[in-house]
Amino acid sequence: MDFACCPYARRVFRYGIAALVAGGVLAAAGLALAQEPAGGPTFTKDVLPILQRSCQQCHRPGSVAPMSLLTYRDVRPWARAIRDRTAQREMPPWFIERNVGVRAFKEDPSLTDAEIATIGAWVEAGAPRGNPADAPPPIELADLDDWRIGTPEWIVELPEEQTVGAVDADRWLNIWADSRLTEDRYIKAVETKPSPGAYPVVHHVATSMLWENEDGEEGGGFLNEYAMGKNGDIFPDGTGRLIRAGTQIRFNMHYSSVGEETRDRTRVGFQFYPPGHVPERVLISRHVGDSFDTLDIRAGEDNARSDGYYVLPEPTQVTGFQPHMHIRGKRMCVEAIRPSGAIETLSCTGHNFGWHIVYNYADHEAPLLPAGTILHVIGWHDNTAANRYNPDPKNWVGFGNRSIDDMSFAWMSFFHMPEDEYERRLEARAQSTND
Repeated sequence: MDFACCPYARRVFRYGIAALVAGGVLAAAGLALAQEPAGGPTFTKDVLPILQRSCQQCHRPGSVAPMSLLTYRDVRPWARAIRDRTAQREMPPWFIERNVGVRAFKEDPSLTDAEIATIGAWVEAGAPRGNPADAPPPIELADLDDWRIGTPEWIVELPEEQTVGAVDADRWLNIWADSRLTEDRYIKAVETKPSPGAYPVVHHVATSMLWENEDGEEGGGFLNEYAMGKNGDIFPDGTGRLIRAGTQIRFNMHYSSVGEETRDRTRVGFQFYPPGHVPERVLISRHVGDSFDTLDIRAGEDNARSDGYYVLPEPTQVTGFQPHMHIRGKRMCVEAIRPSGAIETLSCTGHNFGWHIVYNYADHEAPLLPAGTILHVIGWHDNTAANRYNPDPKNWVGFGNRSIDDMSFAWMSFFHMPEDEYERRLEARAQSTND
């Protein structure tokens, strides 16, 4: 996951660097370790635990972030920049709107209002170090090439290594690989990863599967997507996705050069249920609300709106939401229009093209929706000069695969269930709310 995944994402990256450097220059004069404070928050006691929970996995040597935040000496020059970026909720990257729709998510790294206030008070007090004895022990950080899903049971990689030149044009490739599976299995976790060191040139990878049965009928479907900010998919308990013996894996690759020749052999890793085990529900991940034919963003237009729809054929639990837009994307909401006509906002989020974040709902708040519900996806784009990432506000923009074109849809994950199970889940949800 890297800001330098394509020319315009690099612009996002450079802007962030400039903002942080400005903050660092302002703070550099105070680099000398501050004396023990009479009171108030200190780095060792109050700020370091926040950084350990939400920042250090990326902000460490060799990772994708532009500076390390492991020690006081690392952090002190960036104190004001950290205060500003956290106060604006630009960092850590988590853009869900906290006052609408579902409020609880899995693996939420965002800071609470109290944590943001603590950082602000610490900076205003001169960013004191505090007593080293107050510091928590260093956390164990995952290796930069570790699999989020754990060591895969099965790995399928590109048949051949791909070379991305220093100044190549963007390339979109469909590359097929044999899964080598000799029996049907149900997937319980899947993750797509570029080669170590190749993250900067891999804009995204979408993996999918294609198989043919004995009668010549084809099947398959989506597996997983790698993009900056996205990790592997660990399916909710009791859900899975079938991959058949003999399945062919398609790697839909988007490569973008970054100024130096880079080699890549992207792979996809799997965790399976035991042989013969069939999970209760099939987890579906798909585009929802595509507006490919209607996306119409005029030159100089702000808040250009697009709408897309998808009808749920059966009772459904929605497990995750990810907006997908390009450089001019500004905001996206998804709402549920129930058969009764009632409208419920599920989620709204701001958009930052530098990150592709999946917001996985906490199990106790994951939306439960009746058959016939319409998922309504609403996107807004900013094609003005005020959008600092906009390469050309003087031109009309429509749908396209290039970063300078745009899109508007949501990746949604969900599973269907029979009506009686839906009613039981509703009753259990209501009971837990009342307890």
